[in-house]
Parts: sequence; C-alpha cells; structure tokens
Amino acid sequence: MRFAGTCYRAHDPRWSFKPISGDGAAVHGGRFNPSGESALYLALSLTGAVREANQGLARKIDPYVLCTYDVDCEDIADLRNESERTTHRVKCAELAGGWLLIAQGGATPPSWLIAKRLKSEGFAGILVPSFANGATTEDCNLVLWEWGANLPHKVTVYDPSGRLPKNQLSWD
Repeated sequence: MRFAGTCYRAHDPRWSFKPISGDGAAVHGGRFNPSGESALYLALSLTGAVREANQGLARKIDPYVLCTYDVDCEDIADLRNESERTTHRVKCAELAGGWLLIAQGGATPPSWLIAKRLKSEGFAGILVPSFANGATTEDCNLVLWEWGANLPHKVTVYDPSGRLPKNQLSWD
C-alpha cells in the first residue's frame, strides 16, 4: 500500500541534527531491526511520538526535539489490524513480544524475522500498532527500512525556518 501523510518523532537533542538518518536504530537495534541495520521509526501522532520516546516508563520525560515529517512511501505493509496481519501471515503476539529480552538472551526476536521476510518480499516498511507502555489502540507507528529524499520512498523533515542543528556542535 501507499502511505502519504504526516508523522512525528521525538529526538534526543544530541542527535536531532540527523532527523532522517536511522543511525540510532542501527546502533542500538529496535523492535523491527537488529543492530547494524538502519530503520526510521515514526509515530502517526504527536502523543504517540512522545510515548515512543519515553516508552511510558516515567511520569517525567527527558527533553526532546519534536520533529514533523512529510511521508510519501509505496510498498508499505499495513499490520495495524487482524485482517491485514492475516494477509501478511503475522500474529500480533509476534509483533508485541519482548524483542529486547529475546535479543539479549541470544535468540532472534520474531519481530526481526517478520521484518526480514517482509523486506525480502519487497516491502519498504510497515504500519504497526504502538507497543509503548500506555499506548492506546489509536497509537500507531510507521517503521521504514527504505527511505530517502525521492519517491517512491520519500521522507522529508519539516524545518522551514532551519531551526534544526546542522551538527552536534550546533548546540554549543
């Protein structure tokens, strides 16, 4: 399917000079990518972006830079509801499982296997429910494995005033 719309991400200020790099996910890994593989995790709502950044684990949140993205991407697998998950041979429990504990235990999380399979089938990303603590059924995310400045996987950060830093030294 094609996803065209607005997405959001709350960035650690130290890394907000690279808002579309996917480097943080490559360094640390994520629910839908192992370490060493880039991914761009975006929320479909402002509150979802804050929940994802904080993972709902504290009453107070660290400072973040909240960015808006314009997205126009083809080849997206929609896994937000049961009928779509069935179409793509995915179970919600495989998406929602404790991927970090599984990976730290030396095994491959089911969500990584799903991502690997969908990528091999030509998908550039997925739409999924949010599994952050406190997420509602309305909170959903777009996770991209392929993106750039041009169609068919176009992602741009909205920064008309040039306020985002150009490098880490911009904060000094």
